[in-house]
Amino acid sequence: MTATDPALTAIAQSWCALSLLHGKIEARVERALQAGHGLSAREYSLLDVLSRQHNGTGGHLQMKQVADAVVLSQSATTRLVTRLEDRGLLTRYLCDTDRRGIYTDVTEAGLTLLEAARPTNDSALRAALDEAAENPELAPLVRAVEELKVPV
Repeated sequence: MTATDPALTAIAQSWCALSLLHGKIEARVERALQAGHGLSAREYSLLDVLSRQHNGTGGHLQMKQVADAVVLSQSATTRLVTRLEDRGLLTRYLCDTDRRGIYTDVTEAGLTLLEAARPTNDSALRAALDEAAENPELAPLVRAVEELKVPV
């Protein structure tokens, strides 16, 4: 394959379309969450991921798992956790079975904010997808997102 190979060009164009869709969604969700709740999209995502933990075996996520779930580096995730902890939305504590492990839980204030922000997030996401669906280049990607079956 050469740099001008049509297959590579098509892949590059598809990647650009996917990146554009992601950017449009993220920008819309970010504006809505900031305006309505004083949360960034990353903060919302982190609260959402951590709110789904449970106290059973394997129920708490390690910081690397949290970082992977919110698509950030471990150091960026730690800084984000610290900011949310400073706001009283998260709390950290040592693992009972491994004193090197640190767990993070969403506080009652964090859960309240998350529940208030969830409809805003969902509405902004829906609006961004509906708008993108009107663009012929993005419409197939929107359909793929809508049809994607992700295990809960």
